[in-house]
Amino acid sequence: MDTEKLFDHVEVLYHSSIRITGEKTVYIDPFGVTTEPRDADLILITHDHFDHFSPEDIAKVRGRETVIVTPASTAARARELGFGEVITMGPGDTAEAAGLALRAIPAYNTNKPNHPRENGWIGYLLTMNGIRYYIAGDTDDTPEAREVACDVALVPVGGTYTTDAAEAARMVNAMGPRGAVPTHYGAIVGTVADGERFRAGLAPGILCRLLLP
Repeated sequence: MDTEKLFDHVEVLYHSSIRITGEKTVYIDPFGVTTEPRDADLILITHDHFDHFSPEDIAKVRGRETVIVTPASTAARARELGFGEVITMGPGDTAEAAGLALRAIPAYNTNKPNHPRENGWIGYLLTMNGIRYYIAGDTDDTPEAREVACDVALVPVGGTYTTDAAEAARMVNAMGPRGAVPTHYGAIVGTVADGERFRAGLAPGILCRLLLP
């Protein structure tokens, strides 16, 4: 596949809210959604914080048959929203949801208190469109993240609660994907310049797209 086409189906809607289309329509941590498309085949939730698990925004994207995947800490809340199928995943788990292969990657802080490892929060390795997408969630530069084999890495760069732009670039360089997209900046934390700093820190050969609107 042409490297440029790696990003054809990827949107960063706002902050860490991501939409990937193609074989299916997948939302990761829908938040700040301004329309009501109700087109999700699959919703992936990384953790509990309001900008990642937002019932209001979930309602805007979910359809009649939408499947939701969450860590254990948000499973009960997801069931309360009336989902017919709630899949719970923990770090290292694999699953199939809406016909798509998933692996849960640990997402945690190494030097901050905001995302303790013991909470069991996660990012996702999603295989769709013949592409392996790694959506990191809120994480620092961890050994588990560095070991992810993916084609496109979507990683937080805003600092404060996650990796900053330089840390995220070092993590992605260790992973060696073909493409990378910065997230988690420009709104609640970080500035627009963080995306550019992240891109500047990537190794030659890793194509970067800044997709925040």
